[in-house]
Amino acid sequence: MSELINNAAKRKELLKHMILQLHKGEAPEQVRARLEELLGSIPYGEVVEVEQELIAEGLPQEEVLQFCDIHTRVLDGKIDHSGVALVPPGHPVDTFSKENRELLALTRQVRQIVEEVNGSAAMEVSSTILRLRALFNALWDVDKHYRRKENLLFPFLEQKGITGPPTVMWGKHDQAREMLKGAREALESHGGMTREEVAATAELLLLPAIQAVEDMTMKEEDILFPMCMDQLTDLEWFSIYEQTPEIGFCLYDPTVEWKPRSIEERPEATVEQGAVRMPSGALTPAELTAILNTMPFDITFVDKDDKVKYFSQGSERIFDRNRAILGRDVRLCHPPSSVHIVDRIIEDFRSGKESSAPFWIQMHGKFIHIEYFALRDATGAYLGTLEVSQDLTAKRALDGEQRLLQYAAKEA
Repeated sequence: MSELINNAAKRKELLKHMILQLHKGEAPEQVRARLEELLGSIPYGEVVEVEQELIAEGLPQEEVLQFCDIHTRVLDGKIDHSGVALVPPGHPVDTFSKENRELLALTRQVRQIVEEVNGSAAMEVSSTILRLRALFNALWDVDKHYRRKENLLFPFLEQKGITGPPTVMWGKHDQAREMLKGAREALESHGGMTREEVAATAELLLLPAIQAVEDMTMKEEDILFPMCMDQLTDLEWFSIYEQTPEIGFCLYDPTVEWKPRSIEERPEATVEQGAVRMPSGALTPAELTAILNTMPFDITFVDKDDKVKYFSQGSERIFDRNRAILGRDVRLCHPPSSVHIVDRIIEDFRSGKESSAPFWIQMHGKFIHIEYFALRDATGAYLGTLEVSQDLTAKRALDGEQRLLQYAAKEA
């Protein structure tokens, strides 16, 4: 046994075998007992490595997703956290953990109410449903917690070759969202529920939903966050920290600011030679041109001196444009009868009085929407006017939903 405990490769092979036995139908209690007997506990990092290796060896991610909660319950309390890095106050992981505390406080309240429903025949149904509705509305805030992981944390793990566990965890996020959505909808449409119906709803919808949230907090605190503290640099964490407010916080508003000492040494992001660098990324001229020409609308930019400076070149332009208009005064690009409208838009945009001007017209049997936007820099200084024109004929005819993949019909 000591040989297993002290040999990482053997520990991982044994854990792999146990996980596969679960997938073959062995009782979780038996696997948990054998894990405790042979290993006692397993380091958090090795749990991630085993899952990643199993996926790489051909175990379908869908199957890992299906059995993920069973893995969690077998490993609960058996994860070795010795050597976990200290989390500073205000650090993104500190924020995630404090959000988890708030989430668990809510799930405890839900469980307490469900116990009251099951134990008291004299309960007031309407007020109980209102209490549950308030709790599940608050629990929906977990969506921001999950989106920060998906959009800020997981990309850094993927860059380090850790792809399987984030994909599985994202799938569990989606399952939790669906369960919470179902629970909220059931509580919103309760009508004249009896106590028995509330109890049945709790058993079928409410308790599974909060169990999904609770299981995820365990996966995060026991495995994900300790592993991420080992993997990410302070500069990467600070990038997450800076972008977190764009998505928002979950049930908790941090009061402590965090900035690593090494931030002053942050290197400039590597940008491909010749690329156009912007705050949210960098694009080569070819990429930028393709994006602008693929967007389902036409754009024309008039600079602060009222000169036409750019127009997109999509395959189906609404209004004709050619390069002869570049550098031309925008007034000369319009019929004399409409120049006074052009002057007024530019004047109101330049003064800051207005920022957009929408129009729509019928043209050749099509419904055309045209809107002008004032462009300003970070200080509010006027940069010019953007014209956006779009044929909305087909979109105005849309009805119902299209949730299944169906490619747009190609024109003959």
